[in-house]
Amino acid sequence: MNEAWSADKVNTNNAEDTVQIDVLIIGAGLAGLSTALALPKSLSVTVLSKSAIEVCSSHYAQGGIAASLDKNDRVADHIADTLVAGAGLCETDNTTNILSAGQQAVQWLCEQGVLFTLIPQQERQPYNNANPLAALQTSDLHLTKEGGHGCRRVAHADDATGRHIMEALTLKAQAASNITILPYHEALSLLKNNANPNKQCQGALVFDYHNQRKLTFHSRAVVLASGGLGQLFKRASAPNVCVGDGVMMAWQAGCRLANLEFIQFHPTGLALDDSSFLISEALRGEGGRLYCPQTGKRFMLDVDNRAELAPRDIVARAIAEQINKNELGYVHLDVSHLPADFLQEHFPQIYQTLLELGIDITTDPIPVAPTAHYSCGGVVTSANGLTDVVGLYAAGEVAYTGLHGANRLASNSLLECVVVGRNIAADLPRYLAAIETLEATLPNTDLNESIYDMWTAPTLKDSQRITLPSSVEYESYTNDNVNINADTTAITAELKALMTSHMGITRDAQLLEQALVQIQQWQQQLNCCNSNQLDIDNKDNATILNELPYFQLARQLQLATLIIRSAYQRHESRGGHYRKDYPDLTSTPRTSVIEPLLKQ
Repeated sequence: MNEAWSADKVNTNNAEDTVQIDVLIIGAGLAGLSTALALPKSLSVTVLSKSAIEVCSSHYAQGGIAASLDKNDRVADHIADTLVAGAGLCETDNTTNILSAGQQAVQWLCEQGVLFTLIPQQERQPYNNANPLAALQTSDLHLTKEGGHGCRRVAHADDATGRHIMEALTLKAQAASNITILPYHEALSLLKNNANPNKQCQGALVFDYHNQRKLTFHSRAVVLASGGLGQLFKRASAPNVCVGDGVMMAWQAGCRLANLEFIQFHPTGLALDDSSFLISEALRGEGGRLYCPQTGKRFMLDVDNRAELAPRDIVARAIAEQINKNELGYVHLDVSHLPADFLQEHFPQIYQTLLELGIDITTDPIPVAPTAHYSCGGVVTSANGLTDVVGLYAAGEVAYTGLHGANRLASNSLLECVVVGRNIAADLPRYLAAIETLEATLPNTDLNESIYDMWTAPTLKDSQRITLPSSVEYESYTNDNVNINADTTAITAELKALMTSHMGITRDAQLLEQALVQIQQWQQQLNCCNSNQLDIDNKDNATILNELPYFQLARQLQLATLIIRSAYQRHESRGGHYRKDYPDLTSTPRTSVIEPLLKQ
């Protein structure tokens, strides 16, 4: 995209480095752009991207978007498959709400110009010749099947669905006069109106890497769509911007976090050097088979009656067990028994990428191994995107709606981004209008209670509170004593290795305890055991830029502590969380909850 063009639309007061807008969206992935495009054109919207706009997990999504689109499929069946995969931890009402909107969400993407793969021409509905794109219906889309789904219900665009979706939405956003996209702008912390008792979220402190300066964005509402936390692990499918900073900003602002221990590992990342390339689950959906490289045995047949199409947590653990036995670092995924022309047509990106690496998938097996892929937990959020903080919405991987439970069903995540993003866009004008009315008609003494009456915070059923040590439950801190001589690059690499080895597919108390001790030692090296925010009010831009790596690492160490504490206190194995010392399910599934850092 033309980044300079987008940046020029910002009305910034250079003297004060402040920006006034209606809606600030933190994150330019599918959740962020879906929200921005669905909001009324009368609202001024700014979308922040920490790096280039295409550097987001949405862009790299391969498989597709799941919805009940086939005439023989039912929403109830999609819900049932999701609940099974979620292993008792899905929030049933939110799951029903989100999946019931699946067909409308995919139709909306069609109307935005997304080039989905279609069924053969002779099988499609007649088009309006004057405007064929407008006539595109979800019944015309080719559907594939992925693990955990009882039928074909995954709409896709070849094997690069995310890229096609993001390219279409980016073009729409660029053309919208009310939307400004700012790449290379990192949100550091959320702003709350502490002068008023309701303390609404009203913007964010941001660092502009283009001009190496701090900015203050004042907005009437904020949408958090910052993505996941995969880059806390050594092998991850997510781009390097996905370090969980949105989760931490929300927690620090007053939001609860839920189920952080449920990190989903994609079973089939390409196991070649340090590659982060994924081998889409759709290959297994079309008949791909997993084999032991040494014995040639198809091992999933002995693991689950769904074989390679079992839910991801089951397949990932089975592959990890095989790798532990063979000590090769991979297993084989083989699709060479499928027609070559079919593979080249349906998986062009995978075919070409691997061919350039010396692997011809029409004849050769693919070396694969599990890779950190998706965070099923996050900021507690309703199906309409509301969080615990008034004026703060959240959508996408940063959010916990309860749709994914203990294990995300394949291709439900893109659907969640679109549905919740559009739900936010429908609710946000109502919130802004209600605020305006209250402020115009009520005295300040009555404003607080009235605002909470019109902001419905999300609810959780059957939860258990995660107990944190006093060193984590702090209230305030400024990092004036940060150790800028610490080797942040080395510690970051060591943290990734530690999370992979001690907080990976299988865990136990001893490993988790060792990880907590090591993280505490790194925090002491940084002098940041209690660092919760970067104090930028009284620092110049050069100092902030110099301290950013230490602040970012401190926040990652803190988040890693919260994740490990959640895993340590879940004494069972469920979905993506497997404890060798607690291999069985507990009788009652409970959602792990971390109370907010700052109380309302």
